[in-house]
Amino acid sequence: MKATLHLFLHTIKVFLLFTGCTALFYYGILWISEEYDSLHRYDEPAGKAVKVFQMNGDTPESMAERLMWFYRLGE
Repeated sequence: MKATLHLFLHTIKVFLLFTGCTALFYYGILWISEEYDSLHRYDEPAGKAVKVFQMNGDTPESMAERLMWFYRLGE
């Protein structure tokens, strides 16, 4: 009887520990998700930012030329 009670209490402790760690992990993930959701990723850059993409010349490239650039650069 005593061994059964000891096993039952040990099982309850393990279950509570698992439930507590699961809840802590869940709320941690929610907190991190809210932090990243409030981040404005597409704001205009400030300071000495440099424009990365620049078209050459006044004439737009054809679709075939753009496709060749795509394949050549491997993007």
